[in-house]
Amino acid sequence: LCKIPIAECVGKGTGLDESQLSHKIQVLEQAMKNFNGDSEALTYMAWFGGFEILQIAGSILEARQQNMVILIDGFIATTAFLCAYMLDKTLIENAIFCHESGEKGHRRLLSFLGAEPLLKLSLRLGEGTGCALAYPLIKSAVNFLNEMSTFESASVSGSI
Repeated sequence: LCKIPIAECVGKGTGLDESQLSHKIQVLEQAMKNFNGDSEALTYMAWFGGFEILQIAGSILEARQQNMVILIDGFIATTAFLCAYMLDKTLIENAIFCHESGEKGHRRLLSFLGAEPLLKLSLRLGEGTGCALAYPLIKSAVNFLNEMSTFESASVSGSI
């Protein structure tokens, strides 16, 4: 969807060695060669998208319909977000990108989306770990905005 060469966005994940990574790249490059559909996002999603990624993309689209804040975790969640984003560019208004993973393609996706993650910890853990770590920061920011006194409410004068 971003026109990034496979070798520039595929990484070792949670533990592939160089031989396994090379094989992974070859398989994905062959899949790209076998693709004969149009360049529409839904066509790419149907051809390449795993069920879990498409479920996440659908959830993201529905969250936007509900005007919910959407916390995006690492590389896979950002990929799902990208799929949904290709269908509705307004999603970016509701998204908070929680962290940048150690996968080399993740930085490329974030850059394509113009997104700056809250944390850059090079995690490769999955399971929403980046969101779990970023959530207290987000919650604190919301509390500051909603509860912090203004100069006026705290009776702080502008003169010294």
